[in-house]
Amino acid sequence: MTQTVGIRPGFSDPVMGAQRSFRAVLDAMSRPGVIRSTSTGNPPPVPLSEATAAICLGLVDHDTPLWLAPAFDRPEVTAFLRFHCGCAIIDRPADAAFAITTGADLPPLGDFALGDDAYPEHSTTVIVQVDGLGTDGGLTLSGPGIETTHRLTVEGVRAGLWDDWAANRELFPRGVDLILVHGAKLAALPRTVAVDTPKED
Repeated sequence: MTQTVGIRPGFSDPVMGAQRSFRAVLDAMSRPGVIRSTSTGNPPPVPLSEATAAICLGLVDHDTPLWLAPAFDRPEVTAFLRFHCGCAIIDRPADAAFAITTGADLPPLGDFALGDDAYPEHSTTVIVQVDGLGTDGGLTLSGPGIETTHRLTVEGVRAGLWDDWAANRELFPRGVDLILVHGAKLAALPRTVAVDTPKED
């Protein structure tokens, strides 16, 4: 297939690349807070991170409408995603199967599709680009997929997110899932996971 002029390339090997990206996300979802990596192998358009681009090219398609926060709603980004994913880019987060935002600009989680009790999968998976991901402290995760607890450091998210996350968890089986990304790194927070923040002295 001929590359459209002006659109950045996606996976060098689309089939294998999509499979690797899908497996990375699946593994991250089954092991919450464990950091994995994925990339298209080619620089995506700014400000998409390597992991964000690979996740979209591996999971987003014509059946999964995508919402973009204003920082990502740029012609070069929308052209890249429409060309490689074939997805509709929509105006309302409540209608999205996937969404892309920064940690600082993440809307209230209740603004996204939450699913319902009969179809909890009809909810939004939110890809959140953050300023850093690590395992040296910060948050303590517990829940399904975690043997006891797991530590995760997330930098650059808005104030109040973790209170918002606790309310999202109470909606189970409804609620959104988060994929946190930084560069080529990703870590997943399924809606079932509890997040405890450091106690203030």
